[in-house]
Amino acid sequence: MNLRAFTLLSLCSASLSLSAGDWPNWSGPSFDFVSKEAVSTNWSEAGPKVLWRGSVGTGFSSISISGGRAYTMGNRDEQDAVWCFDATNGTPVWRHIYPALLNPQYYEGGPGATPTVADGQVFTISKWGDVFCLDATSGKVIWQRDLRKDGFHTNRWGFAGSPRIWNQLVLFNVGSAGVALDKSTGSIAWSNGTNSAGYASAVLYGKGPAEAALIFAAKSLVAVAPATGRELWRFPFQTGYDVNNTDPLIFGDQIFLSSYSRGCALLSVKAGSPEPVYAKKTISIHLSSGIINGEFLYAFNGEANTETDFRCIHVPTGDVKWTRKDPKYGSLIAAAGRLVVLSDKGELMIAEPSPENFVPVTRAKVIEGKCWTPPSLANGRMYIRTAKGELVCLDVAP
Repeated sequence: MNLRAFTLLSLCSASLSLSAGDWPNWSGPSFDFVSKEAVSTNWSEAGPKVLWRGSVGTGFSSISISGGRAYTMGNRDEQDAVWCFDATNGTPVWRHIYPALLNPQYYEGGPGATPTVADGQVFTISKWGDVFCLDATSGKVIWQRDLRKDGFHTNRWGFAGSPRIWNQLVLFNVGSAGVALDKSTGSIAWSNGTNSAGYASAVLYGKGPAEAALIFAAKSLVAVAPATGRELWRFPFQTGYDVNNTDPLIFGDQIFLSSYSRGCALLSVKAGSPEPVYAKKTISIHLSSGIINGEFLYAFNGEANTETDFRCIHVPTGDVKWTRKDPKYGSLIAAAGRLVVLSDKGELMIAEPSPENFVPVTRAKVIEGKCWTPPSLANGRMYIRTAKGELVCLDVAP
């Protein structure tokens, strides 16, 4: 091999190692549903090649991928299961089971939170407050905690926010404005009351001494000091049935907030206090938080008693750039700058983000059943699940 060929090969290998990687928790490696990985758009009519399929039980837990393994949750026969698969071929590696009611209320029920994989451990929470720290290799219980016994009240549809690691703490959207457990022991490090919570996951905002954990609580967005839980500020945001369920999105040094039937707001935090740049009804994001690309947000809109649709919003102004009924509902992530959209009917679409229009580069039906859970992307493979727990792994490597 000559020097030029060797150099090109080395550069290609370095590029692949930088762009590919794991998806170890809800919302991906950068906690914004964005991956640096490129995905193939050279599909057959049937879509990307299916590498393997699985069945995990009812629920809306996404798939976390770390160290060659894939983790998710589901419910069968009034039992939750935390699943671990070989990420490449779908072989089950281990399963941890515990009693948990399915509790379908206007939806299929089952767990809503996604496992978080960190430092060789898997952290999970059920909709009822069963928290587990499991060994990622064997599934052995390292510690567990029942938050109901600590007096925390579930909201109407149960806890859905996924665990978020901060130093030696595990942060949860539980109680009035969050709770933190010691990562090593499961003991309560701090809590902010036991009232019902929101459904979003904790989001970190700012850096250094100014860093805050954003807890989208039942009736407000609350910023707390992650080390102590001390409340820094709050911004009231009330919705019907307290359905604050989409993660706050960070836009530069501002915070974009939206929820079903309520509308949206852009917040600027100055002198330790949130000030609304605007509050509008131009989008009410439902379930999947959406993707911010440049100055534009792409997300699904859901108003009470109205049809859903797919929208593009100019974040600095909150103005609508376009609205589409195809697809009219689903979830999305981003991959190497492209939008990866999964409709609620199981159709997968790849599109270039544009404030002018939505034109998929390619699209195909890849799974049957209701799809409310965003896809996960790791190491050239895309993982998709349905509400009933059917799981498919697709080859999307370029």
